[in-house]
Amino acid sequence: MSKALAIDLDGTLLAGEDLSPRNRDAVKRASESGYHIIIATARWRQVGQHIMDQIGIEEVPMIACSGAQVYCIETGRDIFDKRLPIDFVRELYDICNSNRCIATATVNSHTWFRIDPKPEPEYITEAMRWVPALPDPDEAPRIATVQGSGTIALVREMHKDWQDQVNIFDSVGPSGRIVITITARGADKGIALDKTCEHLSIDNESVIAFGDSENDIEMFRRAGRSVAMGQADDELKDAATHVTTANTEDGVALFIENELL
Repeated sequence: MSKALAIDLDGTLLAGEDLSPRNRDAVKRASESGYHIIIATARWRQVGQHIMDQIGIEEVPMIACSGAQVYCIETGRDIFDKRLPIDFVRELYDICNSNRCIATATVNSHTWFRIDPKPEPEYITEAMRWVPALPDPDEAPRIATVQGSGTIALVREMHKDWQDQVNIFDSVGPSGRIVITITARGADKGIALDKTCEHLSIDNESVIAFGDSENDIEMFRRAGRSVAMGQADDELKDAATHVTTANTEDGVALFIENELL
């Protein structure tokens, strides 16, 4: 019997940056019906908390940074925290700083944000700090993201020497463009789901996972049921037990309304 919903954000619950009223209300109703709602995002935890606040759901552990972090909002502490190798990070930063791209790196309570030119002030917050160049790391990030085809190609080439220690996944960002997410080996949404279920004292088989990208596959493999979004590629759909409509068509809400409520 299903007890929890693990829901990706970009390309799944969200369309661009927007949470539709239908998706918001369906997830809220599922929570009120007794389901644990586990946000499982490639973005940093502050984004997940913002979406949870919009929905108005209870505070449960959140999977952030593509599975490199499981954060317990109630205690303000990490249940799971896996960092990238520091030597890899230095090499990655050098590539990003030397080439045109949009890059982020999430450390402890904030995310370095490199983009040229400097963005408008409303995009710069305590959690999202703009820098003209990614700084020499005195602490390893949980996750880095890179957008920009030329720089992505250089990072993929570098990854060949680090593939036994580092994961690289393709995902679709809020803009609809390809973004690569980079985490350490041993950090993915599947492992993070294991840690979350252990904390909640529920079985993985009781979880329904929702996603749209490559980094959701490990979560699908560990969940009892899985729902691929309609715009997802065939690999993800083949890994899922169900396929719903696209994120722009409120696919999460459609499944919840028809199958759970």
